[in-house]
Amino acid sequence: MKIPKSFDVIGDILLFQDFSKELIKKEKQISNYLLKKYKNIKVVARKTKKYSGKYRLPKIKIIAGEKRKETLHKENNCVFKLDIEKCYFTPRLANERLRISKLIKNNESILVLGSGMGVYPIVISKNSKAKEVYGIEINPIAHKYALENIKLNKTYNIILLKGDIKKIIPKIKKKFDRIIIPIPKNATFYLKSILKVSKKNTIIHLYDFSKEKDIPKSSINKIKKYVKNFKALRHVKCGQSSPRIYRVCIDFKLI
Repeated sequence: MKIPKSFDVIGDILLFQDFSKELIKKEKQISNYLLKKYKNIKVVARKTKKYSGKYRLPKIKIIAGEKRKETLHKENNCVFKLDIEKCYFTPRLANERLRISKLIKNNESILVLGSGMGVYPIVISKNSKAKEVYGIEINPIAHKYALENIKLNKTYNIILLKGDIKKIIPKIKKKFDRIIIPIPKNATFYLKSILKVSKKNTIIHLYDFSKEKDIPKSSINKIKKYVKNFKALRHVKCGQSSPRIYRVCIDFKLI
């Protein structure tokens, strides 16, 4: 009953988000119990430092089981190889990624900013009839995993670009039907840049953090600072990032 409830299962790794100071002394005992109870779990780990740094990565400690941080994770008819400490990834957005995929119409051109180890582009490619999916990622290790994951999933309409988003976008000589910005901490930072690769009726899915009482007003106000003509279509709560703070997706269309 004392086992922390805040954990994710990524592939065969059980990852605790928080571990109270009182229970750290018993972390080994708790982890061995979980390994025996759940035969599909081979590694039990916990975050010792939350997402930070240039690539928004956590620090992770292996508590019990196999001494590795790499795994294969299945989601939405896809499989992903990743290192949970070297790639930003949350399984909690699986339904949200599928939601986006179901909104995509036939033959759309899609751009994903911060494509990581390829999760958004590959889920979209496997679950929609998009013409092509571009992804931009600055983390070289995540980008390397993404290239491998394209082969694992046999997806052939994905173009991955490695580098800084603001430097890569001016080099892209095309316009997109839909742009996804799954970078909730500073997504609006890229709004000016994406206008160069957008057109009338381009749909943008922008992720943001917001207090519940401010949803969706605070996010829409941020968008207004960079985009003059747009129509808000919907907003979706995608889970909590911390007490009373929600991850929100604002879907809007350029007009």
